[in-house]
Amino acid sequence: MFSSLRLFQQLACPDIPRCTRPHCLFSHSPDLPPPPTLVVPVELPTTTIPSSSSKTSSPSTIPAKRSVSSTSTPGLSKSQEPPRKQQKLAPNRAAPIPQQPTTGPPVLRANAALSIIPIPVRQAMLKTLYDHFAILYEAILPANPSIASEDALRQEEEIYKKSNKQSYRVAVIQCAAALKRRKTPDTSSHPSVGTEEEVQARAEALKSRKTLRVTRTNLEHLILSREDLELWGFLLDIPDGVGGDQPSLENKIAQCDRCSKSFLVKRKDEAEECIYHWGKPVSRTVSGQKVRVHRCCSRPAPDDDGCVRGPGHVFYESKPELLHARHAYSFLKSSPSPATVLDVAALDCEMIYSTSGLRVARVSVVDGAGKEVFDELVRMDEGVEVIDYNTRFSGITEEEYAKAVLPLSSIRESLDTLINADTVLIGHGLDNDLNTLRIVHTNCVDTSIMFKHPAGPPYRKALKDLAREHLGITIQSGGGTVGHSSVEDSIATLDLVKWHLLNRPKPKPRESSVAGSSSSRAIN
Repeated sequence: MFSSLRLFQQLACPDIPRCTRPHCLFSHSPDLPPPPTLVVPVELPTTTIPSSSSKTSSPSTIPAKRSVSSTSTPGLSKSQEPPRKQQKLAPNRAAPIPQQPTTGPPVLRANAALSIIPIPVRQAMLKTLYDHFAILYEAILPANPSIASEDALRQEEEIYKKSNKQSYRVAVIQCAAALKRRKTPDTSSHPSVGTEEEVQARAEALKSRKTLRVTRTNLEHLILSREDLELWGFLLDIPDGVGGDQPSLENKIAQCDRCSKSFLVKRKDEAEECIYHWGKPVSRTVSGQKVRVHRCCSRPAPDDDGCVRGPGHVFYESKPELLHARHAYSFLKSSPSPATVLDVAALDCEMIYSTSGLRVARVSVVDGAGKEVFDELVRMDEGVEVIDYNTRFSGITEEEYAKAVLPLSSIRESLDTLINADTVLIGHGLDNDLNTLRIVHTNCVDTSIMFKHPAGPPYRKALKDLAREHLGITIQSGGGTVGHSSVEDSIATLDLVKWHLLNRPKPKPRESSVAGSSSSRAIN
């Protein structure tokens, strides 16, 4: 047995005089004071009940539930109180979620327990990648402040997935060296923008498109039927009446296509100033509510004040009989084709406003391989004067238009050596280009119809949006010039068709539909 240390001999036995233990640990000496009594303070709140005899009579008290006061016991702070029953609470949804910084070096968000590379090492390598992307994107960072941070994060993730502990650092160093060798991009759609895998994938896709030559054979299933042509507003027959008998509306009343006011048609030097919005109204969400605003200045629509001052009021005509009266429609020639006629051609036009309405001022054509074969400026017909060069969209300035020599009739004769009735014409909103050229044609492929808008007809996706979505390029951004380029647009349209041929296989025709189509051809 262990010997007793007599540590409790200074304490009086709490069971005196009833203690029956033969060897009690406590002291039974009568000189020691009795053990202290534990006192638990209790707060008894009172509730005053008014007396029925008088409102000023003495109140009666009703005992309430006991509650422990945190200040009744000296030295007991609120943090030292006995914990209440723990409850499972819903997360605080109002609390802000940590966001990745939009500028500056990014912060790696990764689970340290699942990462085979220590997080501090990965963060240091991420910072290295960011520094190299920031130097590479120096010219485009002001317009895209988060692009270096976002690409660095994706690049680090690509390297991490393909590496192990031994190869990770080396892979990052090699990637940094590759970034140094890239060409400096001047736009966000430049081939040098993106991670290594993204740049390589774009290069391979571009190579595939360049080697693909579009022919009538691989376009057969994309040529619009007569029903589709009618649905989308293509002109299938030449309007009645004498064509070209009213080439100009100068000194006549028309409605402005921009501000909707009635005005007297005047040439550029005599025209009245027009104040308008160049951007169409679009729907945007502001403070949780959808509002209509002008895309150009974000002012609420409608807004009659306008945000741009134009050189004059302009008008636009869409009725075929009116267009025919300004300049006659005609079919493409169906005579035996010369050796220069193309089986496939992508076409685009730029238009300016004149006293004859919206008229063609530039025509560009590329062949099935994407090679430019025609690009000419168009001079207005005799008696037709320019009102507005529409430079914001056409890219044509007064100085450039002064170089135009051939009128539309001569341009049409030149086009006859390149395209005829059997040529498949490719375009985006091709019906507008054919109307401004006064061409009636039925072998058409239209990318604005091929890539369907979610809302269906008559809505169409913009060529600029389709090029960014499917080709990864930005067009119509101006670059060193202002406005669009019909050559650039025609090449982008052809590339969209190539992308469609490479990525969306030709649908297999059903036997019944094949039989029906062959019988219909036999009847015709």
